[in-house]
Amino acid sequence: MILPIYIYGQNVLRKVAEDIPADYPGLNEFVDNLWETLADSEGIGLAAPQVGKDVRVVVIDLDLLAEDMPEYKGFKKAFINPHILEYDESETDTMEEGCLSLPGIHEKVTRPTRIKVRYEDIDRQVHEEWVGGYLARVMQHEFDHLEGKVFIDRISPFRKTMIKSRLKALLQGRYSCSYKTKAALRK
Repeated sequence: MILPIYIYGQNVLRKVAEDIPADYPGLNEFVDNLWETLADSEGIGLAAPQVGKDVRVVVIDLDLLAEDMPEYKGFKKAFINPHILEYDESETDTMEEGCLSLPGIHEKVTRPTRIKVRYEDIDRQVHEEWVGGYLARVMQHEFDHLEGKVFIDRISPFRKTMIKSRLKALLQGRYSCSYKTKAALRK
């Protein structure tokens, strides 16, 4: 089932998500819904808060980028209860980011190029590993959603001031996108 994507201003996007217990009902169905929603929106990553659930689930599909980044051919993975354990601050990279919850807004964000993560796969097996490259960036972006953050929280105050009117438009439901959404509709 394709779920509506919650737009900037929705309270769930600012909540810290809860870990999912082992007996969480309907987890596989929820992950399937995330995959369907992600495909429909043509994104590469989606976190549970973006569809209104304050639980720690993320799906990432980098196979869409395989033509330009062959190392990600076939990469499609669900992350249950993911946490970033450590940031390797020795090297950072600045790239433009966008977000399904902030349609039409793209800004340059600086992030570490390597992180240590712990997560469970869909079979609830625990993994702990260092991740680098573009995947590390996407994980940081998506895992930020689980901490109640969005990528614009990582831009300079000057840049945030520059996009203030576009953020206000999102809050008022004045935006256009090709996927199903749920706006905050604040005045």
